[in-house]
Amino acid sequence: MSAAGREAVRRALEEDLGEAGDLTSIATVPADASGHAAFVARESGVVAGLALVAQTYEQVDPDVVVTFEVHDGDGVDAGQRLATVRGPLRSILTGERTALNFLTHLSGIATRTAAFVGAIEGTGCVVRDTRKTTPGLRLLEKAAVRAGGGVSHRTGLFDALLVKDNHVAAAGSIEAATRRALAGSGGRPVQVEVDSLAQLDEAVEAGARDLLLDNFGVEDTATAVARVRELEGDHGRIRLESSGRVDLDTVAGYARTGVDRVSVGAITHSAPQLDVGLDIRLDDTER
Repeated sequence: MSAAGREAVRRALEEDLGEAGDLTSIATVPADASGHAAFVARESGVVAGLALVAQTYEQVDPDVVVTFEVHDGDGVDAGQRLATVRGPLRSILTGERTALNFLTHLSGIATRTAAFVGAIEGTGCVVRDTRKTTPGLRLLEKAAVRAGGGVSHRTGLFDALLVKDNHVAAAGSIEAATRRALAGSGGRPVQVEVDSLAQLDEAVEAGARDLLLDNFGVEDTATAVARVRELEGDHGRIRLESSGRVDLDTVAGYARTGVDRVSVGAITHSAPQLDVGLDIRLDDTER
């Protein structure tokens, strides 16, 4: 479990339990009661976030034993059991919502990502995430994207450069912004966002080898791909990424233009949760 995962679980449990703890379970469940429960998918999808379930129960009560029946990245059907937990019944109930919050949210991201990946299968294009993530959960959400078959863009502002419209405005031109980014990159990846063919020409002339086509329509994207292939010359392939108008209805059209990547903020910021429930049993009842 990553440090980011442990800290996310710690914060979530602190938020849920406060100083008093799980008042309902303390009041209604005998302290010595034990039981088991199953995390069960209520709909089909792709699983992500299982390690957060284990980490939740590790922090709530190490006496709760978690056993997984699937792995992150696995496709599951409605009614399929994902994991079982066994141990003190109070502790199982205390960790229920925190575990489900992580599991349903991250599995929702993996499921939505897998839908985009499936829509462009065979094109050679890949689906990338963005920085449009939940504050504090970025590393977990990006892992969920990878579980769904997607590819992570830069982690943050610190590990790669992306020259966007406001950088261009501040620098005075796309040429100036591109040249400054390349000179100051320290060898880190540099991508330049363009919103027109004129900007594309200017960025390539300034040395850009990785372009983000922002809000291009499919036809304009095809034109941009053809134009870039003309401009490449002997300097090596220029990579192209589409962003801005990409959804499940349009993604295949973009992929077929020949772009290398499509980036989709919606796979993290708008993915619906995957419906998963916890079915609990006492130890003296049939499993």
